[in-house]
Amino acid sequence: MSIDPVALASNLVRCRSVTPEDAGTLDVLEAAIRPLGFDVHRLRFEAPGTAAVDNLWARLGPPGHTMVFAGHTDVVPPGTGWATDPFGGAVRDGRLWGRGAADMKSAIAAFVAAVSEVTDGGRRPPPGGIALLITGDEEGPAVNGTAALLRWLAARRERMDVCLVGEPTNPSVLGQMMKIGRRGSMTGHLAVRGTQGHVAYPQRADNPLPRLVRMLAALTAAPLDSGNAHFEPSSLQITTIDVANPATNVIPAEGQAVFNIRFNDLHTAESLKTWAARKLAAVDGAFELRWEVSGEAFLTKPGPWVRTVAGAVEAVTGVRPELSTSGGTSDARFIQAFCPVVEFGGVGASMHKADENQATDDIRRLAAVYRDVILRHFADA
Repeated sequence: MSIDPVALASNLVRCRSVTPEDAGTLDVLEAAIRPLGFDVHRLRFEAPGTAAVDNLWARLGPPGHTMVFAGHTDVVPPGTGWATDPFGGAVRDGRLWGRGAADMKSAIAAFVAAVSEVTDGGRRPPPGGIALLITGDEEGPAVNGTAALLRWLAARRERMDVCLVGEPTNPSVLGQMMKIGRRGSMTGHLAVRGTQGHVAYPQRADNPLPRLVRMLAALTAAPLDSGNAHFEPSSLQITTIDVANPATNVIPAEGQAVFNIRFNDLHTAESLKTWAARKLAAVDGAFELRWEVSGEAFLTKPGPWVRTVAGAVEAVTGVRPELSTSGGTSDARFIQAFCPVVEFGGVGASMHKADENQATDDIRRLAAVYRDVILRHFADA
């Protein structure tokens, strides 16, 4: 008997897996996939200064060529304003309600249901190697999740030939959009220092704020680029300017600012670091600049894997998906270094919001898409 994706998704939503807590999600998932014949590895990774995270790698089928489905069971905090229990997993009015229903427990359930159907509940061998890469650290620092799991897989020389990530890629209708790449993301922390003094005696002080303003103006004076065929223009946005000066008659000793760059594949993090340093150095005065890089831009060029997923989406939904690189980052930024990766999941309109939900018909149609992806891929492999 095949697995009902709505029932499995509901059981996953009932687990209060606010990152980095697992709260039983991997137990629910393991109980569903072991009868299908998956060889399951539960992996707990931790690093200094971060919380330990539970992850799962499971593989089914013959050795060799392997199709991987990747996803995350952790969710963001529920917040307030819910009309229903955020961890109740209620199915009502044709929708599954709860935190993670859209992002992205329904997609995990849909993929498991697809494998169940392809294998007749585990009674028939799969058409090829199929694996699940599931993390509990996508919504968190992303240190002890997919990145660590990929290192573990590399040490074991596990194969990953193609990967499908189940992030909710569709803005409002299932079939609208799949992701074939993502922009890179990096955050700059800028500090400009001077000498504190009385505002009536500016000659006795060194006000860092005019320099800070000029430096930010230099960074934002012109667009970074105009985009290209697959990416929208890169964007540098100032997110905060902090002085922490409660007095109106004191020149502060320091001013700080933080800015984020979402960049396309015309740049790398290193090239942007060089560009920013040159722009800031052109303004008189000393500064300190510290960087955090979340991921590089990447593109899975349209080819067999992209065509396979897009064809399955269109066959099931009747919609030809847009091939997009828009939005934020995902764990695909780590996977792209190992194999071609695309993203397709449910409708993301309610993700991270109160009353997050997913249409039950969409969950079932998503399972049908994933089933078609599996069959098409191994027919062509």
